Amino acid sequence: MGGVTSSIAAKFAFFPPSPPSYTVESGEGGELFIPEVPRRDGVDVLKLRTKKGNEIVTVHIKHPKASATLLYSHGNAADLGQMFELFVELSLRLRVNLVGVDAVPEGLV
Repeated sequence: MGGVTSSIAAKFAFFPPSPPSYTVESGEGGELFIPEVPRRDGVDVLKLRTKKGNEIVTVHIKHPKASATLLYSHGNAADLGQMFELFVELSLRLRVNLVGVDAVPEGLV
């Protein structure tokens, strides 16, 4: 019973912003960036392709003194545009590289 309940709850709990709070654009050198957030050195925007062919947007925030990388999949009701400043702050305060993965609805991976 718990599996059915959690499956139904997941469908109702995932309400990402529609439309998304950000877009992804390509710069002069082909690098990707999110124009809605401040551009920073040491931040890469990437599109990862799933085995089903869907693209998942990620940000990789590099800290110069990091000895670890934190993978942050933020869950529901938000997207990378809303989470970006939190990701930057976590990277700075924890002194880690951070890879933020946009939430992916079940079935797209």
